[in-house]
Amino acid sequence: MKLDGRRESSNVEDRRRMSGGAKAGLGIGGIALIALITMLSGGDLGDIINVVNSNGGIVTEQTAGGAEFTAQEQELATFSSKILAGTEDVWSTLFKQHGLTYTPPKMVLYTNSVQTACGGATSAVGPFYCSGDQTLYIDLSFFSSMKKELGADGDFAYAYVIAHEVGHHVEYLLGTLQKVNRAMQGVSKTEANRLSVRLELLADYYAGVWANNDNRLFSSIEEGDIKEAIRCSEVIGDDYLQEKSYGRSMPDTFTHGTSEQRERWLALGLKYGDMTKYSPFNYSDEQL
Repeated sequence: MKLDGRRESSNVEDRRRMSGGAKAGLGIGGIALIALITMLSGGDLGDIINVVNSNGGIVTEQTAGGAEFTAQEQELATFSSKILAGTEDVWSTLFKQHGLTYTPPKMVLYTNSVQTACGGATSAVGPFYCSGDQTLYIDLSFFSSMKKELGADGDFAYAYVIAHEVGHHVEYLLGTLQKVNRAMQGVSKTEANRLSVRLELLADYYAGVWANNDNRLFSSIEEGDIKEAIRCSEVIGDDYLQEKSYGRSMPDTFTHGTSEQRERWLALGLKYGDMTKYSPFNYSDEQL
């Protein structure tokens, strides 16, 4: 992506000098396997509901005592801030076109664990959005895990991750997230999963809508960028991850959509750039 001269967001809070400890028994040995294990266990590039320590314990933050960041880590922090700023510019414009006001989310950069309005979370959940405080939470080491464990790399792939989380914020502002969360209460697990898939595909669509409009405003997309994002959407499909782990897929347990579905909805957003043109909630399972 071409980001030279682009502004950084003022809505970023850097908590990376804070480290936390979760209760023993989390079952995750280290950051290297976070990307794959997170998604296989029901986490996400956007685990937006009831983000908690998988052990049920309280996650506490403690000062990490003067930790220094590498040049690569700082570069990723700057990159993430510029992408967030781009989402602010695009969604403010799109909301205004529809007579709405866009209130940007905050983004928190953290290391290992973090406290949120949705509960305590560790890096094992991957990047996520908490509607309770309208904030995106990202441990930047997740991007290294994407490359090592899933073979998904490149700045546009990383931008897609952030834009997907912002997509959940857009869902929140439009009331979709609240409506679907209410609908998920009291229904079967299978039906709740079907609704979850649609939320995730809508966030993928919104990520594509952002990319289309960001490129229109700033000519930010370079050769190979689209391929990076499509590859990323492919390897985070529920079927791909389950087959990689178990040798088979289990459709009733899907919570985020298949590789084909995630590719399709990202591509639709990229093609049309229209926030209201398509919605996964208007299509049957077979049509998704």
